[in-house]
Amino acid sequence: MVSQENVDLVRGFLAGPNVDIAPLYRDDEKWAAVSARLVSAFHPDFDCWTMTFEGERSERGLGGWRKIWLEWLAPWETYRQEIEEVIDLGDQVLVLPRDFARHPGSTHEVENKTAAVFTFAAGKIARWDAYVNRSEGLKAIELEG
Repeated sequence: MVSQENVDLVRGFLAGPNVDIAPLYRDDEKWAAVSARLVSAFHPDFDCWTMTFEGERSERGLGGWRKIWLEWLAPWETYRQEIEEVIDLGDQVLVLPRDFARHPGSTHEVENKTAAVFTFAAGKIARWDAYVNRSEGLKAIELEG
């Protein structure tokens, strides 16, 4: 798969800016529909890793990806992303979202700039690395010093 196809594949499953992604992970039926649509894009040995304020976390497979997201979403009632940029890095795709989350009972959204790197192998997504701090993500892929 050429790198533009990698970019298109990643863009194809990113939620729109007004989509609350929390229910997509929390609701078993919605997750089943989402994961059924995604499974063909992910390598059978898919790894996911994140660096959050609490430290590093890694899991395997789409179930592990969901687990990481569920832990991240725990304090938030709503969570959405506005994708600022999707960058072709050859066998990797860098996604730079601006995240918006709201605590239960609050009308105020908290905003954060994050980064995610999707690494491809054999035409499928083999790894997802997510950074709650965008500059840490850019440093990890050597785009920022």
